[in-house]
Amino acid sequence: MADMMQFDLVSPERRIASYKASAVKLPGAEGDLTAMANHAPLITTLRPGVLHVEGEQGTDEYVVTGGFAQITPEGISVLAEESYHRDEMSQEILDRMIDEVAEKQRKSIEASHNQPGPTDDAAKLLSDMMAMGSHIGLSPKQPNL
Repeated sequence: MADMMQFDLVSPERRIASYKASAVKLPGAEGDLTAMANHAPLITTLRPGVLHVEGEQGTDEYVVTGGFAQITPEGISVLAEESYHRDEMSQEILDRMIDEVAEKQRKSIEASHNQPGPTDDAAKLLSDMMAMGSHIGLSPKQPNL
């Protein structure tokens, strides 16, 4: 089997996962990346998406809404803003996530009077959240933008 590394995924509320993995594919803010044992040290921010983890028991998927990942040669630690195992996700959870982001976007538009910056960031976050839902087979609501 490939070299193994420690994989830890936590959110502010709980520890979601902690086990040995051979590869972890991350939805990095600057693009997807895969971490493996002996990876060069790196800290990256995450965008909403799905973590794919290859472990001794097969492949697991975890939904994250953002956060940070610290990669070292020995392993990877992910601190997610919010995270669920793929099997825990439901239409209700996705709808709540999208509603929260759509509300942030609405407030940003009101506050900035459609100026670039925060409004564009909120639109990107909403788009990433909707793509994440589609990726895991849930139907994102189509809010009025």
